[in-house]
Amino acid sequence: MEHLEIERKFLVRSNDYKEEASSSTRIVQGFLNTDPDRTVRVRIKDGKGYLTVKGSSSDSGTTRFEWETEIKGTEATNLIDLCEDVILEKIRYEVRHGNHIFEVDEFMGENRGLVIAELELEHEDEVFQKPEWLGEEVTGISKYYNSQLSKKPFKEW
Repeated sequence: MEHLEIERKFLVRSNDYKEEASSSTRIVQGFLNTDPDRTVRVRIKDGKGYLTVKGSSSDSGTTRFEWETEIKGTEATNLIDLCEDVILEKIRYEVRHGNHIFEVDEFMGENRGLVIAELELEHEDEVFQKPEWLGEEVTGISKYYNSQLSKKPFKEW
């Protein structure tokens, strides 16, 4: 199936990733719909807007349908006003390790204190090198999904 996202998520156990990061970007995002079968996200990153639709996750939690399109930043700002519950704010660090790029999200606001690393893969059983700062795997644990963090933020756990 086209538009499949294969991704693994991990907690981060130290700030060492910041020294290895090639870039950092502020992201603001909200959810127009958080139904697990069809999540609809609005994101503003570098002044550009993005509308993303994600399907339900596979049994392993690693694979799901994802479709995304760029929209005007002003349109994204207007859509953020329509989003559910908590608006997520985070700084995303891109860190190359071995042959892969980890996206490390340091959450702000109501999710401050939570740092999650995501890794996109070509296939579910792809081998990758784990950096020292990578902690426990949380792939498929729904409370770590951004859509769920917008409903029940980290500070409420």
